[in-house]
Amino acid sequence: MALMLKRVNRPRDLKWYQAGALLYGDWGTSKAYVLGIAFALSGHASWFFLGLMSLLTAAVGVCYVIICRLFPDGGGVYSAAKSRSRVLAMVGAFLLVAGYTVTAAISAIEAFHYLRVPDPELWAVISIVIIGLINWIGPGKVGSFAALIAIAASLSAFVLFFYTVPGLPQVELTMPKGSLLENWSSFVGIVLALSGVEAVANMTGIMQNPVEKTAKKAIFPVLLEVSILTFLLGIAMNAIPGLEIGNHAEAMMRTIAEHYAGPLYGQVIAVTFGLLLLSAANTAIGALVNIQFSLAKDRELPSVFTQLNRFGMPWLPLAIGTLIPVIVLVVEPNVLGLAELYAVGVVGAIGLNLAFCATNSRLSMKPWEKILLRGSALIMLLVELTICMQKPKALLFAVAIVGGGFLISSLSKRVPVKTPVEEAEGMLNVLTVEEAGELASLYPASTMVALKYMNMNLIEEAVMRATAKGENTVYLSYVDDAPASSVLLDEVEPSPESIHVFSTAQAELEKNGITAIPVWQIGADPGRLIADAAKALSVKTVVIGTTKKSALVNMIRGEVFRALARKLPAEIRLVVTG
Repeated sequence: MALMLKRVNRPRDLKWYQAGALLYGDWGTSKAYVLGIAFALSGHASWFFLGLMSLLTAAVGVCYVIICRLFPDGGGVYSAAKSRSRVLAMVGAFLLVAGYTVTAAISAIEAFHYLRVPDPELWAVISIVIIGLINWIGPGKVGSFAALIAIAASLSAFVLFFYTVPGLPQVELTMPKGSLLENWSSFVGIVLALSGVEAVANMTGIMQNPVEKTAKKAIFPVLLEVSILTFLLGIAMNAIPGLEIGNHAEAMMRTIAEHYAGPLYGQVIAVTFGLLLLSAANTAIGALVNIQFSLAKDRELPSVFTQLNRFGMPWLPLAIGTLIPVIVLVVEPNVLGLAELYAVGVVGAIGLNLAFCATNSRLSMKPWEKILLRGSALIMLLVELTICMQKPKALLFAVAIVGGGFLISSLSKRVPVKTPVEEAEGMLNVLTVEEAGELASLYPASTMVALKYMNMNLIEEAVMRATAKGENTVYLSYVDDAPASSVLLDEVEPSPESIHVFSTAQAELEKNGITAIPVWQIGADPGRLIADAAKALSVKTVVIGTTKKSALVNMIRGEVFRALARKLPAEIRLVVTG
């Protein structure tokens, strides 16, 4: 049986607060380690460099609001650059791989520094492996929990600031000393709070219209919280007695909380930011997966990078995205060392993106926007150049990631791409909900079968119901899991698993004289999507099956049934069969 495959646009259903939560999961965590690193590098002059970093963060944030407007279908460095230079676009993508790798590593180890467990390096490695296993089954189920953690962490940080206000008169602030080059090096060492905006730019292809408005509402609240609160907490940090330059790089937010609010609130900060940091590690691993998947879809990486496991997750990108942060942690468990590795990837990718947009004469921008983009690009590229000159380990790390990526890409080009030969007969036409709706008058059906695996009991139930009602058509519904990550393709196609289930189910139905209408969707909330499809197609009954999978799989998949039961209107029956 030949398969009529199609690529379809993902629905623009990402709301501003959802994008903002993903952004805060990266930006919001930065204060957890930037404060300590700043003091370790520059002592009581750290407030000055934190102020400069906050200004740079704000400028880059505004630049990315502009970029989101200019690239409503994806404005990350890879998307923005590939129309002008494929090589530089890939350099930007692999620099992001480097950045997200260290994001996962530094977030995981700092989480356990906050929790003050023994052997934080070991626990960080274990947590990354566990996060990888969770993503293997389906990351979309933890999205709501991550948003709640982000809200709790933001509120706890604001409360902490109010605790610090009475002690601000005792703040010990000093101006930076030393040469301009030494001060510039101190500033470069804390430019760490920027990777989140690159993630937001990649989400524009699935943001609700108008994209510019959605991007503004997602970016500005987080930008203000991160820029202002990090600076103010940095000032309060300088009033804590006994802090010594070169020390206290780890868990500074907890140190501030214990000094100003007591040990109990220190534990609150430890738990909320510990969980937020682990959530950031999860987001970073998801981003690593999707960067590799995007490159493979564009045939810049071997096609094996697009192969999905039975849960809809690209298995090889996930394995790599889990393994390389673990390797980085084993080689470099020190937070200051990780900070050096982190900056070289993120700063380079953002600098390239800003530079490409600032020099693209085809983009419509106001004069002040061009000036801001060019100025910010210049600063970011100077920061990147400084890192490469002064931090040999960071340069070696970036060269290894970028060089390794290009090597794999080059080798993949030598393997001939097999073009599938389609037969002329027995065509399976996989439809979207909208396309199925257009055929409803020609193929009336009142039963929808929700499939995730081939289940003969479901097929027999569908045949029985259609026959009893004198109908000869049944809707088949399959929802591919969309990873709850920030770097998602805005154009997608059905997975091989969905095609296998559709074709097998259709063949069984045809044996009983029933026509199958395959309806395909993709998203992180299958229960809601199935319910939406049932309502749109005016079916009377939705049939869903149970599984004999493991307890963990059933626990996660049970969320689909619960969401479906909540979302279906009363007039549509939900039938569960074994």
